[in-house]
Amino acid sequence: MDSALRELQKDLEEVKQFLEKTKRKRVKDVLFVELRKLETEIATKQQQVGNDTEDQKPSVIVPPVPSAYTVKINNYGWDQSDKFVKIYITLKGVQSIPTDNVQVTFMERSFELLVKDLNGKNYTMTVNNLLKHISPESSSRKVKTDTVLIMCRKKSENKWEYLTQVEKQTKEKDKPSLDTDGDPSAGLMNVLKKIYDDGDDEMKRTLNKAWVESREKQMKGDYEFSS
Repeated sequence: MDSALRELQKDLEEVKQFLEKTKRKRVKDVLFVELRKLETEIATKQQQVGNDTEDQKPSVIVPPVPSAYTVKINNYGWDQSDKFVKIYITLKGVQSIPTDNVQVTFMERSFELLVKDLNGKNYTMTVNNLLKHISPESSSRKVKTDTVLIMCRKKSENKWEYLTQVEKQTKEKDKPSLDTDGDPSAGLMNVLKKIYDDGDDEMKRTLNKAWVESREKQMKGDYEFSS
C-alpha cells in the first residue's frame, strides 16, 4: 500500500475516535468536516494507486494476424473441344480449401479467377480479349487435385487457333508473309531469311549450301546462254 495513503487512513481512524469521545457540538462539527475531507482524499488516492497498478500490468501481446498477399498467375495450359475452351491452372493443394474459395467471373470476351486463402496466399488470373465470344452462363470451373480447370463455353462451335486476340496478333506478326501482289522472289527471300535466322547451325549450313549451289547453277546457265 502507498505510504501516503496509509497515513491518511490513520488520520481518519483518529478523527473517528475523537468524534466518538467529544461532547462539544462545535468540536464535533469541525471534526466531521475533517472526516469528510480525509475520506475524499483517501478515495482520490486509492483511485490514483489503482490506475498506476493497471499501467504496470504487462499488456497482452496479440500476435499479428498474417494477411494473405496476392499472387498473379501467369502460367497455364489450354486446349479445346467442339463446345469448350479449357484452361488448366496448376495450384498445389487447391483441392484442400473450400470450393467457395475458388471463384471465376465470366464475361463474353474475358474471365477472372480468384483463389482465396491457399496456403496463406490469394491467387488471381485475368484473361481479357478472348479470341471469340463465350457464353458466361454456360461456362464453369472444376477443382481437381492441384489443378483448377476453367471451362469456357464457346458461343459458336468453331476451332480457336489462339486463346486471345493479343496472342493471335503477336504470333501472326512474327510469321513470314508471301507478298503475292509484289515480287514473288522477295516474299520467298523473307521466308528463307526467317528460317535461317531461327534455325540452328545445321539448318544454316544446309541453307548456305543450297544458296551456293543455286548461284553456281544460275551462273552456269547464264554462261551457256551467252555462248
